[in-house]
Amino acid sequence: MYRVAKDLPEIEKFGLASQIRRAAVSLTNNIAEGHGRYHYLDQIKFTLQSRGSLEELVDDLNICEDQQYLVGKQIIALKEQGWRVRQLIDGYIRYLRQHTTPATRVKEDDFSYVDDPDDSRFSM
Repeated sequence: MYRVAKDLPEIEKFGLASQIRRAAVSLTNNIAEGHGRYHYLDQIKFTLQSRGSLEELVDDLNICEDQQYLVGKQIIALKEQGWRVRQLIDGYIRYLRQHTTPATRVKEDDFSYVDDPDDSRFSM
């Protein structure tokens, strides 16, 4: 993602490029900080923040696509890598949750984006 930020137009130097660099660093820093806490709930919290940074990066790729800063093949490849990182992060969160006690476990709904408008999760 640093390479993407470096290749953005000059107009994005202090905007999108800066945001991409911060989110990329945040992704790995949060995992490292959580690991250093030696407490499963803290590790989960920081890993969830890391996952949020990954989602920011994917959104930044959407902006790059909308503004035609990158070619479609690059966007697709980077999003595929992002999806793989997401799977690894989710797997790590599952591992951490297995090591918490039921009294300290935090419930997170399993949510996936769907195209089915009849899905009851989208009812108001």
